[in-house]
Amino acid sequence: MKKENIYRIFSKIPTLETERLILRKMLVSDKDDIYAYSRREDVTEYLTWTPHQSLAYTTDYLRYIGQRYSVGDYFDWAVVEKKSGRVIGSCGFTRFDYPNDAGEIGYVFHPDFCGKGYATEAVREVVRFGFVALKLHRIEARYLKGNDRSCRLMERIGMKFEGERRESMLVKGAYRTVGTYSMLAREYQQK
Repeated sequence: MKKENIYRIFSKIPTLETERLILRKMLVSDKDDIYAYSRREDVTEYLTWTPHQSLAYTTDYLRYIGQRYSVGDYFDWAVVEKKSGRVIGSCGFTRFDYPNDAGEIGYVFHPDFCGKGYATEAVREVVRFGFVALKLHRIEARYLKGNDRSCRLMERIGMKFEGERRESMLVKGAYRTVGTYSMLAREYQQK
C-alpha cells in the first residue's frame, strides 16, 4: 500500500452508506452535534483526548480537520443518522502501517445513540472499505483496559483478541493497559 494512494483517496474522502447511516466528511457545520458528545467526560473516559471545553474549541478543531482532509491525511468519517440527520459519532482509521498494508480503526459515539447497533453498523462499513477499497491485509483496533463495550463491539464484528500491553500508554497522567483486536483480509472474506 502506498501512502500516496491513501492520501489521494482521503483528500476527497468518499461518502459511505449503510441501511441507517451515512458516513461522510466532517464539516464545521457539524459543530453542535459533535460538541454535544465531545464535551462529555463519560464519552472520553477511554479515549486519549480530554473533553472539549467549549463550542469554539470544537469549531476550531473541525476547521483544523478540514485542512487535514484537503491534503488527505485525515481518515475519519462523521457518522450521520439518516432518520434525524444528526452527527452521532465518528469512525475511521486512526493510522496506517503502509509497508505492511495495515490500518488501525477507531470510533466514538454519542451515548444517546449507543445500544442501537449504530456503532457496529458504522465499524462494519469502515472495515469493509478497508479490505475492499483499500486492499488492506490487516485491520486492528486498540482499547484502553476497562472499555468493555468497545471490546464487545470488536468481537461482534469478528475481530480476534490478540492481547494486552500492560501500562504501555500514558493517558491523561496515568499509565494505561492497552489491548488489541484484529482481523485479516482472509478472515473478512470468509464471513
